[in-house]
Amino acid sequence: MGAHPHALVVSLFKSSVRKQHPRPRYKKRRRRLNCTTLEQTLSANLCRAAPPFLATTRRVPLCRPLLTMRSVCAVVLALAAAALSSADSDTHRLRHDSNLEIYKRLFETKRKDQLNALKNLVELNDINQQYKIIDIMLKGLFKVLEDSRQILVAANMQPDDPFPMDDKIKEAYSHVVENTAFFGDVALRFPRIVHHYYDRNNDWDGLLRWGLNFCNQTGVFTGGAHQHVLTLMSQELGIMEKSPDFINPYRTERDDVLHTAEAFQKILREEEKRRRKEEKRKEIRKGPRISRSRTEL
Repeated sequence: MGAHPHALVVSLFKSSVRKQHPRPRYKKRRRRLNCTTLEQTLSANLCRAAPPFLATTRRVPLCRPLLTMRSVCAVVLALAAAALSSADSDTHRLRHDSNLEIYKRLFETKRKDQLNALKNLVELNDINQQYKIIDIMLKGLFKVLEDSRQILVAANMQPDDPFPMDDKIKEAYSHVVENTAFFGDVALRFPRIVHHYYDRNNDWDGLLRWGLNFCNQTGVFTGGAHQHVLTLMSQELGIMEKSPDFINPYRTERDDVLHTAEAFQKILREEEKRRRKEEKRKEIRKGPRISRSRTEL
């Protein structure tokens, strides 16, 4: 007899259930095997394709997340620190720029004092005294300029750097700027006397060229009337080629007479004789002095 239809359905259902039970375990095993197999395959390909030093790289499971929460936080903190650093740098730069503007105002006051002192020297109207005063003044000026250069070079201070905050460097910086400008004033108002010293001193020539280059890059003279002084002085002393329309606005007729060293020395001798005669007249007006020995008697 044939099997009962109901019994046949039950038998088929049981066999179907028995076949489906191992499938979940098989799927998990296949997924785990596939992951391992893929990692081994990629690692093997990397070792074959990459240079030898990459072949020893530790294998990282590809199933692990590339970025953990800790690494994400580290990246965010690094970006925030960079932004704060940039903001601090901008603030620092603005503060230095404001310091330069403050110094430029102080520089204007200093220049007025220098020009007033120079005006008194011009009005002295005694070439012998002017000669001696300028002699002493220039020697001191270039000594300060040399000492200041050594300080700035030792500090690696560049002329276009932010205005210095260190007191020693700041003082050297101002000495270079102010003395270079003042020398320009003297050279333009007393060209013959300055040429007499400057033209025969190579050390001064090199030092002045360095000072001019420093001043022109600081920004202190940019757009101001003092830049014109540096330009005129450079042309007067032959540091730069004279323009076709160059005129020393401070040169006088007396300066034109002093166009040769001989004429200059002659005037110096005449001034010296005049000065001695003036001293003798003063002595005569005062009358004879009573000696100490006669007083004691």
